[in-house]
Amino acid sequence: MNSWTGSKIRLRPIAPEDWELFHDNDQDVEGARAADMIFFPRSEEATRVWAEKKSEQEPEGDNMSLAIETLEGELVGSIDSHHCEQRFGSFQYGIALFRPHWCKGYASDAVVVLLRYFFHELRYEKATAHVYSFNEASMKFQESLGFQLEGRLREQMFTNGRRHDELIYGLLRREFDQLYPPS
Repeated sequence: MNSWTGSKIRLRPIAPEDWELFHDNDQDVEGARAADMIFFPRSEEATRVWAEKKSEQEPEGDNMSLAIETLEGELVGSIDSHHCEQRFGSFQYGIALFRPHWCKGYASDAVVVLLRYFFHELRYEKATAHVYSFNEASMKFQESLGFQLEGRLREQMFTNGRRHDELIYGLLRREFDQLYPPS
């Protein structure tokens, strides 16, 4: 079995031809706010250039961005690892699914594939995810994966005219292995 394939998705590099779906997703303001922040509008050409650069970009250490596609080859979003600290054995991840593909199990499958790789191939011991306090769906999502709320950064971010807390969720490798035993 391919290390980058789950039961519903596969992770792959972002390709230049992915630009159009990413550009369409940029128009989803509420999705952008929930995942990260609302950025300035980007032209189609700028999105093409972004996708091309992403496709050529080598990972920086273990920091990487990958496309999520269904087993049938349909692009449904992206996932990334960042703040990878080999010395401490910890990393963060972020995920963004295009709205038409929410609640179909693609996100959880993608996260499990990424976590399995980081825990079982790269020997990391802890994953964290940061969630904004207004994003209840993301809080429930992290908890459904086995992540535990570990911290709260009060009024850490500002969006839609208000300040919001940033919540930090964590999952240890041993907890992951209990929930998702190696096959």
